[in-house]
Amino acid sequence: MSTPSAIRVGPNISLILLKKRYISFYIFIIWISFFIVQFEFWWYWNLLYDTKFLNFVIFFPFLIIFMYLTMVFVSLIMAKILIIIVNKIHKPREGTFLRNPKDKDFRYWCIRNTIKKWPIWLSHKFPFPFLDNICLMLFGVKTKYSNSLFEGYVDTEFIEFGKDIVVGQASIVQSAVIIGNLFIIKKTVIKDNVKIGVHSVIMPGSIIEKNSILGASSMTTIGQHLEEGWVYLGAPAKKFKKNVFFEEGIENKIIQEGKYEKELHNKYEGLYTKRRDTLTN
Repeated sequence: MSTPSAIRVGPNISLILLKKRYISFYIFIIWISFFIVQFEFWWYWNLLYDTKFLNFVIFFPFLIIFMYLTMVFVSLIMAKILIIIVNKIHKPREGTFLRNPKDKDFRYWCIRNTIKKWPIWLSHKFPFPFLDNICLMLFGVKTKYSNSLFEGYVDTEFIEFGKDIVVGQASIVQSAVIIGNLFIIKKTVIKDNVKIGVHSVIMPGSIIEKNSILGASSMTTIGQHLEEGWVYLGAPAKKFKKNVFFEEGIENKIIQEGKYEKELHNKYEGLYTKRRDTLTN
């Protein structure tokens, strides 16, 4: 079924507020992650504080890191257990639904997002990005450690990544979006060697073929299919030029001809000037 033009481009991100009716999930995961960590500190204190105070001070930073990792993995495990239970009650599915608590698909999506909030936040604040990938994998996102997803926002279900993917700073990869009174959830697929520019938005249901680039501040439409080996720009995203950066011998071409950068710069200048003129008119 085709998508109405009125909802083909939506807001930047599907935000879910913490509802009072679901706050018990949130509090429980936070409580148990801190509860486990306090025993680690208690054990460390009793082991070193009275007898070897210098060692206590020297190794304390390592304890902090270990405690943080413990919080992350405990919260992830507990969240995963709760997600399994919730999914047994109502399995996630793709489709267009009403943004109404009476709608089961929307209600259970809210519950799943509430459960995931704390472990996702903890994982993302850790300075080493491997935790982000572990978190996404545990929640069912198909991804690989070769992917750089740390700088952007990625939904935690109905997402499939290939390998060697880069998501730029503040970019968003969505599988669900709220538009008006509608809640839309569709599987988003991003294949090998795709680069997503900063402040870009991948809407639900988008398919980006391998060796493609989505330029900075661009946006796909719901269910848009980006062809292999092209550079896309704009909101909504449109073909800009062939992606020559994966061609064999590209380094020699750039050195010998020296024109790609100038052509690209001139095209960008024309494009942004046109946008400014359109806005002022």
